[in-house]
Amino acid sequence: MTVVDDRIAMADISTERLDEWFERLERMPVPEGFRAEIVGGNVYMTPQRDTHWGIIRRIVRPIEDRFGMDVAVFSDVRIDFPGHENGFCPDVAKLREGADKDETGHWRHEDVEFVAEVISQGTAANDYGPKKLAYAAAEVPLYLIADPYQGRCHIFTHPKDGDYTTETKVVFGEDLDLTGTVLDLILRTDAFPRD
Repeated sequence: MTVVDDRIAMADISTERLDEWFERLERMPVPEGFRAEIVGGNVYMTPQRDTHWGIIRRIVRPIEDRFGMDVAVFSDVRIDFPGHENGFCPDVAKLREGADKDETGHWRHEDVEFVAEVISQGTAANDYGPKKLAYAAAEVPLYLIADPYQGRCHIFTHPKDGDYTTETKVVFGEDLDLTGTVLDLILRTDAFPRD
């Protein structure tokens, strides 16, 4: 087996293991309103709060307005990202036009153009740390963190060598100028709720 073959075999094992873990999570008596994802081989379960959902809606609606109702934009749908057992369920993920699921029925991280995560207290370190690095390694061109505790958004662009080279911070209430990015829109934050 060559090095490339080894990587493919390792990816298949990781995908199989993630499939098994997610199947087990689906059978667990998880309280309604909780979401689960796997970051670096660890399972995280967080409640969906109204503040969280309010921000997600205010991100998704302008994307649908810009690209139409048939745009491939999801919330809380599993996408496997580079790294050790990363089965993420981003708060918002927009796929490129024409994206298709792989042979296992999963969306491919190579098709992700935009990700937004809304901070939860218990998992904030994931969004600012390993998830940010995995999105950069996957070369997701635009990553947005909305932090209702800080009342601030962090916009990451220009992934290179496994990290983002540009970060812009905008306080809630100011517009996010995402023109010139894959979204090519102005995202208003004046109605983003705070915690």
